[in-house]
Amino acid sequence: MYKKLISAAAMTLALVGCDRNNDPKPMNDFTFQGTYEPGSYEDFKQNAGDRVFFALASSNLSKDSKAALDKQIEWLNKYPNTIFTIEGHADERGTSEYNLALGDRRAHSVRRYILAKDISKARISTVSFGKERPDVTGHNEAAWSKNRRAVTVIH
Repeated sequence: MYKKLISAAAMTLALVGCDRNNDPKPMNDFTFQGTYEPGSYEDFKQNAGDRVFFALASSNLSKDSKAALDKQIEWLNKYPNTIFTIEGHADERGTSEYNLALGDRRAHSVRRYILAKDISKARISTVSFGKERPDVTGHNEAAWSKNRRAVTVIH
């Protein structure tokens, strides 16, 4: 009698294990975006973006750059004790001196925009790297356009 009972139990378990519904059920609405600590530089890059781009020989903020900075400002307001540096960069064309000055103007353009949105100036520093730290290598407009940038670095 025990053999029949054990056989029946085994058959029941086998049938239950054959559920044809293979759709995974989400445990919650959380979307995994990597392993980074909230308030970290990785968190900032993932959720706010860390850079804005400029036109050739310009330090003027475009509409797209202002929208990107607004996302950064929203994140910075969420973490009010965060200190950050704005790095100004240029493409490879022009002299080192010219590009250092241009990178400085770009960093300060971003700084002025952020300060106008009530972020404390005590939290912000700026630095220019000119053409010395390209993000993309290449001698064409596709590369140059990615190197004309300001990057916000969280400390």
